[in-house]
Amino acid sequence: MRCPYCGSQDSQVKDSRPAEDGGAIRRRRVCPDCNGRFTTFERIQLRELQVLKKSGKKVPFDRDKLARSIEVALRKRPVEAERIERLISGIVRRLEQSGEQDIPSDTIGEMVMEALKELDDVAYVRFASVYRDFREAKDFQSLIGELARADSSGIAEKPE
Repeated sequence: MRCPYCGSQDSQVKDSRPAEDGGAIRRRRVCPDCNGRFTTFERIQLRELQVLKKSGKKVPFDRDKLARSIEVALRKRPVEAERIERLISGIVRRLEQSGEQDIPSDTIGEMVMEALKELDDVAYVRFASVYRDFREAKDFQSLIGELARADSSGIAEKPE
């Protein structure tokens, strides 16, 4: 691991333990050249996933990009960081366990929408507006109408 202070490639691990989210390993490192200390987080990757874009192009799956898009939808919402991390880890785990190496971007988008719908209605609407490329106010009205019907019928009701 490259030292963030001097750029040396020879950092040494001084301590390793599971991170708080359980899906990563937290490592304390020290650089023998400058004595700089820093922390890294390493995730276990079960397989190399590729995202199959609508254009047909394949790109490597990027967990950080998934996290950023979810965090943008949840910005300024009263949701604990731990719940967000569990949501992201759950989606990644489902993708890795699917048995597929090439995952259509639509599949990922639908998984995110499903998870956000259970977590926070406002974040769900925000994500859907970008994912489904809303162009007019009636697009929002239609989605909010679907949410209201689901809530009144007891479908997708959130636990208290």
